[in-house]
Amino acid sequence: MLINVDSTIHTTHFVASPEACAMLGIRRETLYAYASRGLLRSYPSPGKGRGRMYLRDDILRLKARHDARSGHGPVAAAALRWGEPVLDSSITEMSVEGPRYRGMLATDLAIRGASFEQVAELLWSRSGTLPPTQPRWPTAAIPEAELAPLAAGTRRPLARLPLLLAAWQAHSSFGRMRRAASPPSPEATRRLARSLIAALPWIVAPERWPDAAARAPRMAERICLLLNRSPQPARVRLIDAALVLCADHELTVSSFAARVVASSGADLYAVLLAAASAFSGPLHGTASDAVEALIDDTRQPHRAKRIATAYANRGEAIPGFVHHLYPQGDPRGRVLLDLAMELAPNKRKLRIVHALVEAAEPLGQHPTVDVALVAAAQALGANKGTASTLFALARAAGLVAHALEQRESGVLIRPRARYTPSG
Repeated sequence: MLINVDSTIHTTHFVASPEACAMLGIRRETLYAYASRGLLRSYPSPGKGRGRMYLRDDILRLKARHDARSGHGPVAAAALRWGEPVLDSSITEMSVEGPRYRGMLATDLAIRGASFEQVAELLWSRSGTLPPTQPRWPTAAIPEAELAPLAAGTRRPLARLPLLLAAWQAHSSFGRMRRAASPPSPEATRRLARSLIAALPWIVAPERWPDAAARAPRMAERICLLLNRSPQPARVRLIDAALVLCADHELTVSSFAARVVASSGADLYAVLLAAASAFSGPLHGTASDAVEALIDDTRQPHRAKRIATAYANRGEAIPGFVHHLYPQGDPRGRVLLDLAMELAPNKRKLRIVHALVEAAEPLGQHPTVDVALVAAAQALGANKGTASTLFALARAAGLVAHALEQRESGVLIRPRARYTPSG
């Protein structure tokens, strides 16, 4: 095996036509018809034959739709596995062009240079209006005395996120009041969100936080300083684009967790803490770690084709190169990759990324935003783990939007389980 990555965790498996037909209980002609209608994604077989390979997850999702005809139970079960929508939301619409925030395409917002703060305010407002000027957010105080020894023992910035949120919750008068009061108003939640999110970059480099917080009014500038880089316009633009493109993505694991907790009436600290726990999973918040491992194992651009072919020969997706919602490629990834390459075209690891993209395309696999986040981190000269940190900082904006919307609905999320005896 050429790549030292656990494929059961970081890859999506493919199946050949006979197995796909057997799973769906259909003939080959019907399988081809499903593929031509876009219900299944197919890719060239890595062998010498003319066969096609199909994404197992697509097949399972289509099978769940068929099974749903048998009653309510299968419908509910299928909905939780990339199935049919389970709730109404006016925050983000998913499209082949990428996510639309309140009707505005995220890629357009990133290309035109909208700031993260502007996009966060857009997500939190039902008016669907992007603020015309740069919002100025206050920053919450960091409980340094309690967090300093804990932060010193954590190498990865993302591991500091739940520590920060828990410390805030424990020391905040808002947190104490919440135990005896009703949920705060939407405006009070937005005020708290601004100060908390503005201070979240502390997790990047606690030792540099006082200087960065004092010198940088904007989130992207602050992150740049915490990465020990001067906030030059091109760098700030790249960070802002990464934050904007990852600000929300509908009902992801973390946003669904946030909505469940928000539906109980819990405070914003608890909502963000639940999402922070979801970020730790390799299938969600730390998916970019597998991309970093892929780049390390590739070592040189000329090895990229060999590596990509090895994955295809095993019937596996290249880490970071298949997304369920974007059969033709993740539009967010394309935009962010272009900006990263523009900033640092000669960096060796960025040339490896470019070579991997070129090797994956003929195999029908396209770079996701996870690949682009790693490329952005490399362009900034940042350490490993920065990509997943940028993702978490960005997604905080969407989490607040989901918490606000869920509270407004007044509905407690409490699904039912279908009991199935074991043994």
